Amino acid sequence: MYRSHTCGELRITDVNKQVQLSGWVQTSRNFGELLFLDVRDRYGITQIVFNNNTNNLLFDRAKRLGREFVIQAEGTVVERSNKNPKNPTGDIEILVSDVRILSESKTPPFTIENETDGGDDIRMQYRYLDLRRNEVQEKIIFRHKVGHEVRTYLNTNGFLDIETPFLIKSTPEGARDFVVPSRMNPGQFYALPQSPQTFKQLLMVSGFDKYYQITRCFRDEDLRADRQPEFTQIDCEMAFVEQEDILNMFEGLIKHVFKTVKGIELGGDFPRMQYDDAMRIYGSDKPDIRFGMEFIEMNDLVKGKGFGVFDNAELVIGINAENAAEYTRKQLDELTDFVKRPQIGATGLIYLRYNNDGTLKSSVDKFYNEDELKLWAEKAGMKQGDLLLVLCGNTDKVRKQMNELRLEMGNRLGLRKKDDFKPLWVLDFPLLEFIEEDNRWFAMHHPFTSPKKEDIDFLYTDPARVRADAYDLAINGVEVGGGSIRIYDKGLQAEMFKRLGFTDEEAQKQFGFLMNAFEYGAPPHGGLAFGFDRLCAVLNSVETIRDFIAFPKNNSGRDVMLDSPSTIDEKQMKELNIKTTL
Repeated sequence: MYRSHTCGELRITDVNKQVQLSGWVQTSRNFGELLFLDVRDRYGITQIVFNNNTNNLLFDRAKRLGREFVIQAEGTVVERSNKNPKNPTGDIEILVSDVRILSESKTPPFTIENETDGGDDIRMQYRYLDLRRNEVQEKIIFRHKVGHEVRTYLNTNGFLDIETPFLIKSTPEGARDFVVPSRMNPGQFYALPQSPQTFKQLLMVSGFDKYYQITRCFRDEDLRADRQPEFTQIDCEMAFVEQEDILNMFEGLIKHVFKTVKGIELGGDFPRMQYDDAMRIYGSDKPDIRFGMEFIEMNDLVKGKGFGVFDNAELVIGINAENAAEYTRKQLDELTDFVKRPQIGATGLIYLRYNNDGTLKSSVDKFYNEDELKLWAEKAGMKQGDLLLVLCGNTDKVRKQMNELRLEMGNRLGLRKKDDFKPLWVLDFPLLEFIEEDNRWFAMHHPFTSPKKEDIDFLYTDPARVRADAYDLAINGVEVGGGSIRIYDKGLQAEMFKRLGFTDEEAQKQFGFLMNAFEYGAPPHGGLAFGFDRLCAVLNSVETIRDFIAFPKNNSGRDVMLDSPSTIDEKQMKELNIKTTL
């Protein structure tokens, strides 16, 4: 037996017990006649002590123990004279009678502590060491707890956990596939699944009316803080359901996870918003509703006054930043620079300051008199001390730009509180979007999303008007899940493929297996998938999903610990019948 207790287990009630602990040496402190070591495992830290006066041979052996040595210590639990109230084991220590080195360690490249001196690159290279840090372990343990509660809820509600294949057929639409050459089928390739979408629909056809899977998905796309080339999805599907059934079931799942993992009650029904309203009011299909600052459309007040910037704009919108009228010229210039950044792309920023003395000051005073500016303030609901920020331009672009400015102001004014969680269902997305450069329609979600029943006729006459029976769940401005009611009629699915530019032959080649399955009695069905890594990040109010993945890739899609991706040898290339052009 290597240990009788963990390093986070012993308390004052255990005094005088003979115990064995095993773990890593966190720190060592030599005070001449007494040597103290902190020993760590994933459960906590316990202080152990060696006394030179009672056992000098053991003391000399203890002096050899360096940071990150793995040791086994045996001794007696005693009460500490200098207690540490910050540590759960801080009332006791172990008076060591014997110690054994289980494994020696080189000096680590960075300190294995919460406040480490290691940068991102070095910690990713030595990820197995980074994972020893308490704050990193806590996130991985948190992920485990979320997964456990998700399974508990779904199992309790009659869902079956069913695995689907990782080696599948490459299909168009969505992100790029990762492909895998087949040795036994020369010149042919598998693809890694971007999601189990078609398989879960086939499971509904097969009669498994409630399916779920916490599964890996793979997408070859450019990376950022909330993306990884491989990620985990809570994938769910139900048969004989309508949209309302889906929303109620998975609203219950999110409430269960918040309550059991975070101790937070998300009371009442989650609010719902139409996609068109979300874009008009917030410029985002995943708006952060922890604060107001809704868009104010100002075309009727600002056009025809001789200010060409507004006159030539398709849309002029503003947001009222309450209690921000004292912003200095420097701060306003910073905001202007912010919206001009290439990733946002605005050409400038107009402001109206409602001073505390009741006067109005605008950056376009020479084009608008005080009475006209008062109308701006009235429409925006401004009071003394408020600041109106205005952007203009192409409708779609300016809404997205204002969304970025709104979120920035929310951060600056402390309105996006980390301990405040506001979920929102966004409903009725457009079914299709037309991409000019490709001169064709693309599915807003995926090709299997059902149009709203009342909009099906528009699919043949005016595709832009067709709304999808689709829904996303956003929490604090982050999309954590999305799904739809699916097409289950072969004829309607064939028409959808035509709208997307597929010939009958292409549709049959790519998705014939699904179309054929619909000929044998397909039930109405729909589902939803949550980004598991992203949900964990949102629950902890952090932006990056990488913290909740044991072995993540960097922003170039590389595993710097494994040095992957890498080349393969010539023999493997020949076996796979592939060559590179590099």
